[in-house]
Amino acid sequence: MSVRKRRWTRNGVEKEAWVVNYSDIKGVRRLKTFARKKDAEVFAATAHIGVRDGVHVADSATLTIKQAGDKWIETSANAGLERSTLDQYRQHLYLHITPFLGSLKLSKITLPMIRQFQDQLRENGRSPAMIKRVTVSLGSILADAQERGFIIRNAVHEMSRRRKGTAKRERRQRAHLRVGVDIPTNEEIRKIIEHAQGRYRPLLLTAIFTGLRASELRGLTWDDVDLAKAEIHVRRRADKYHVIGMPKSDAGQRTIPLPPIVINTLKEWKLASPKSDLHLVFPNGEGNVEWHSNIVKRGLHPIQVAAGVVKSTGELDDDGNPIVGAKYTGMHALRHWFASWCINRRVDGGLELPSKMVQQRMGHSSIQMTMDVYGHLFPTTDDAEALATAERSLLALGATQTRHDA
Repeated sequence: MSVRKRRWTRNGVEKEAWVVNYSDIKGVRRLKTFARKKDAEVFAATAHIGVRDGVHVADSATLTIKQAGDKWIETSANAGLERSTLDQYRQHLYLHITPFLGSLKLSKITLPMIRQFQDQLRENGRSPAMIKRVTVSLGSILADAQERGFIIRNAVHEMSRRRKGTAKRERRQRAHLRVGVDIPTNEEIRKIIEHAQGRYRPLLLTAIFTGLRASELRGLTWDDVDLAKAEIHVRRRADKYHVIGMPKSDAGQRTIPLPPIVINTLKEWKLASPKSDLHLVFPNGEGNVEWHSNIVKRGLHPIQVAAGVVKSTGELDDDGNPIVGAKYTGMHALRHWFASWCINRRVDGGLELPSKMVQQRMGHSSIQMTMDVYGHLFPTTDDAEALATAERSLLALGATQTRHDA
């Protein structure tokens, strides 16, 4: 590693600069030029440490964020990711990352720069949720660049590790799902069932008693419904572009038992449902994949309003469907209810399911996910009554032992 002054003449004008001459971690000779000796010495000291620790990549050997992002998109496409996922990645790169960081070299990305980038996103109207998703995508771009040898350190991942403790605290402070606010009550579900009519009744009853995601309901085929054995096999899902594929994770493939009300309803629906070349259980009128928005606006919302579970704002959407307030606005509310029902069926005279079985029914990839979302709904086993019973048993045993010793 050397720092020297270089002089040369161009077009009759004598010029000079300070040059840092060094070998990178691959043994390649590198030259970097500076106008001031101080800047050259600072770089030389930093590069020396970077080469020694195996973490230095020369600017000329790396890419800009935009170039690395393009390669990341290419890698993601070759990995067979869903079209909707790729579209989301492109939006993150071209609408949020490139305008602020696109021309920067990968080697220039530091923790302070990422924090500044997040501040810029916030100042330009991005929501906290969007900032979080975009930062994750930036971390994926840097990770892909690491694998290609264009960068050594991933500043986003370093920041994530530093904030791991903060994230745990945030999870602990996050509001739990609440019955009557996020999760319909049992009485509200009974009213929905009573008022469910028309072509969306079979779909909503299936959603209520199986906890299937909307995408899984839209991609469900009759081949995966075994009415004789009273069970549904979840093997497919339909994305927002109506492309049917596998569930996003292996845990998404599962078998769910069906109660009699769903079996009888599906038997009737199978005779009346639109014919579908795709053998879909819940197709639209032409036999194709149903739009998610139609299920919510034409099926869920009107039935909830008729049941008195939610109130209409008094306004109609462009298709003449009632617009409802903030409570239970999506299909996921029914999925939440199914999870709570599995956990607390003892209230209705049944047996609650252990957490592992709830995880399997919900199609969660880990038990941690199940407990993070629904753990507070599980009945406690050390409540006051149980402790009082244990106390009486302990004291009775002590009294018996005392009489025996006497």
